[in-house]
Amino acid sequence: MWLAALQGATQLPADSVRRVVETVFTRPEYQWVERRQPLHWLVQTIARFFDWITRFNDSHPVGSSLLAFAAAAVLVVILVHVGYTIWKVVQSPAGGAARPGQAGGPVYDAARYLALAEEHARAGRYTEALGHRFLAVILELDRATALRFHASKTPAEYLTEAHLDSTGRQSFAVLVGRLYRHLFGALPCGESDYREFGALAQELTRHVAPA
Repeated sequence: MWLAALQGATQLPADSVRRVVETVFTRPEYQWVERRQPLHWLVQTIARFFDWITRFNDSHPVGSSLLAFAAAAVLVVILVHVGYTIWKVVQSPAGGAARPGQAGGPVYDAARYLALAEEHARAGRYTEALGHRFLAVILELDRATALRFHASKTPAEYLTEAHLDSTGRQSFAVLVGRLYRHLFGALPCGESDYREFGALAQELTRHVAPA
């Protein structure tokens, strides 16, 4: 009899037990629904790729060696191209010449760079000629107060600050685009490309906007 009384005293109401159970199982650690992971597909793709590499290496050892050699060759080509592009940027005439009359470095004017451009063109080095021709037009625009030459500026910076009319700005944008493609992007430049570039640059000073 005392045992029945004890059980009755310790028995909890059913609704209280239900609330406790609901409270516990609604916690995050008890949520068994699969959560979306934004990069889960990428992890799976990488894992499948490495599994394929392992299986390919086991079943085709010679082909695996050839594949590794081809990947290394592609990597070397990419690194050489990046290094060449960086070297071109560092060696760019627009980035290494001194302002006419500025102390230090060679003192060249637009006419001097025009002569250098033609000299390179006659030797078939049209990419180098393009760089000198661009610097010549920059110095011409500097003399016309359409922009301010500085050795540290990039061609794109000259484009944003040039005081030209709408036609001149469009022509200048074409010049900068071609310069980047040929001089920095290693796109081959032929004689016709150089002549078109020079003709467009020659007309640019006629589109200087009034101050």
